[in-house]
Amino acid sequence: MAERGRRYFEEVEVGEEYLSPGRTVTEADIVLFAGLSGDYNVLHTDAEFMKASVFGERIAHGLLGLAIQSGLGGRALPQPFATLALLGIRWKFKGPIKIGDTIKVRIKVVGKRETSKPDRGIVVLSQTILNQRGEVVQEGETDLMLERR
Repeated sequence: MAERGRRYFEEVEVGEEYLSPGRTVTEADIVLFAGLSGDYNVLHTDAEFMKASVFGERIAHGLLGLAIQSGLGGRALPQPFATLALLGIRWKFKGPIKIGDTIKVRIKVVGKRETSKPDRGIVVLSQTILNQRGEVVQEGETDLMLERR
């Protein structure tokens, strides 16, 4: 087991896969995120307008989905990584997340490389957000800097 319950760069293997528990996105999530972000776009805040839209109802902010994914990702891992920093995100928004959708995140370690500094390394994660029907609503890759032993 890793020291302090965290997994260091050397202990993470390319090919590892994880699936998070589900989380249902609520109207309160969307309202709170609108207030926090200042994004009051009608897509998220005007139920009557959205009834006539292609979606038929309000949808969650794309960045709300990305934020929830971050939390779910931490819950997917049986042991947290010894993360020093989030270095980058390459992300695609593939479909809407609606009020009442239950989303999960599937994570796969797809890359790993050493850095010029001996106390750290970089891990690349492929992450996919799935709704309750198994549809991909968001996906992308994140680069994490992890501590080395």
